[in-house]
Amino acid sequence: MAKGLDVGTMNILSAQQDGNDTVFVQQRNSFVEIEYSDMAEQMLSRSEVLHIRKDDKVYVVGDDALNFANIFNKETRRPMKHGILSNDEKSAIPMMKLIIEQVVGEPAYPDEKLYFSSPADPIDSDLSTLYHQKTIESFLNDMGYDSEPINEGMSVIYSELADNNFTGLGISFGAGMTNVCLSYYAVPVMKFSVARGGDWVDEQAARATGTPVDKVTSIKENDFELDFTTDVGGVEGALSIYYENLLDYVIENIVTEVDEEDVEEGLDVPVVVTGGTSSPSGFEDLFRDHLEDANIPFSISGVSHANEPLYSVARGGLVAARSDEDVDHDKEEAEEVEAAANE
Repeated sequence: MAKGLDVGTMNILSAQQDGNDTVFVQQRNSFVEIEYSDMAEQMLSRSEVLHIRKDDKVYVVGDDALNFANIFNKETRRPMKHGILSNDEKSAIPMMKLIIEQVVGEPAYPDEKLYFSSPADPIDSDLSTLYHQKTIESFLNDMGYDSEPINEGMSVIYSELADNNFTGLGISFGAGMTNVCLSYYAVPVMKFSVARGGDWVDEQAARATGTPVDKVTSIKENDFELDFTTDVGGVEGALSIYYENLLDYVIENIVTEVDEEDVEEGLDVPVVVTGGTSSPSGFEDLFRDHLEDANIPFSISGVSHANEPLYSVARGGLVAARSDEDVDHDKEEAEEVEAAANE
């Protein structure tokens, strides 16, 4: 067995193997507060809507939160911000715990391996990821898992670059952050994050057009294309402008970090982009065009887009967890053989 878990600002996803298939379970990482009544709670329970009651409030959590927010004309609340637990949200920890329990379920056996994604400390902010990482680790260990954090960018390498000996540049465009990792034969050479992602794009587009952020997010997630041909002056036009600005910002920081890490100039590696924020049609072409214009001090053999960008990070965690589990199993077998030989 073993599992991978992507702890994202917008979505939380788990991955596990079922025969030859990888099975994913997903919940939106958000919630909305509604007034408690016996009838309301009965209806939520009967309809299997994920919720939690606290005093005279009921919190609808996960995928259904956005639907309830639209019905009751409320904004959803988010347990995470900028890729880590939000210190602005008092209910962040119980909501995160409920969503994670729903997504990963009980371990199949005590101390089942589980690798969960954790962002690198951002280079453009004084945010620390340590408290977030240790809190998630504590949730999972209390559930009975043997959990380990895995850098989000490295998880992309494990998921998408196995055919290239886990060598290349992996970039995860998430909602709260963008994580970057340059790996050489599964050894990270450079890894960092910037505190900008899909949420930053949505907030800027919302501010520019005077549109609620949830409305902008819904437009982005429903057939939005980065083609720069429609909706000049509207929400889609604003999204395109800020998407382009995000890509330039990430590429500028890659150039700076590569220079500081003194990466070998003769390196020739592929680049893979993924993450929910990379989902709009046209993203790969736009990123490739902007990367070609940048002064990257090593050779790029190609740019590709993950086939299932939303699932890459969870799948990479699963690859790492299964590999770790195999190592433990081999150690146990070796110890058993040695013990038998000494009898």
